[in-house]
Amino acid sequence: MILTPLEAEQLPAILDVFDAGLAGHEPARSVFKRIAATKQFCPGFKADLHAGRQKAVDLAVRMGLGVRDEEPAQAFSWDGQAIRTRSETSVVFHEIAHWQIAPPERRALYDFGLGAGPETGRISEANAAACVDNATKEHEENLASLLGILWETAHGEPAVLAFAEQNWLELYDRPHTQRHFVDCLTELMRRGLVDALGNP
Repeated sequence: MILTPLEAEQLPAILDVFDAGLAGHEPARSVFKRIAATKQFCPGFKADLHAGRQKAVDLAVRMGLGVRDEEPAQAFSWDGQAIRTRSETSVVFHEIAHWQIAPPERRALYDFGLGAGPETGRISEANAAACVDNATKEHEENLASLLGILWETAHGEPAVLAFAEQNWLELYDRPHTQRHFVDCLTELMRRGLVDALGNP
């Protein structure tokens, strides 16, 4: 959930400030420019958030994940075997990213052992399966957020909307905001989840 709502007319200036703050981190800056360029797919900072869902579903299938054409509120976003895919496009990409980031032993747990996701219906069961501390959960959420956004970018989706919604632009004019982006991107590269150009 976005902390500080953004108006469409604010976005170009905000993106420019964020971009300038990445000076000296050129690989990260190049990746950010690709994310920012997806604003062409959401004129007025608006888009059909479900239109590209099949791209995400197809990716999940290619990667060997199970998929269920159901809403997560019926059970779990990830039930240990499959993603429930009646969500916004960015959410399905986000769940794929969680699967990539989770260690193998947690892929069999409801919502990857992180506790209930915001769309999960069987909240108490998902929370009962949680087996990580809050710091680990927050770190994995950050990594999955950015990796999901990069998947959206790679598939020609309006990734900049998720970039804003998932609060990567919160306090966009503070150096620590850009450092956080660089650090998360660097870790995804270190884990081999994105290449040197930031492609997943």
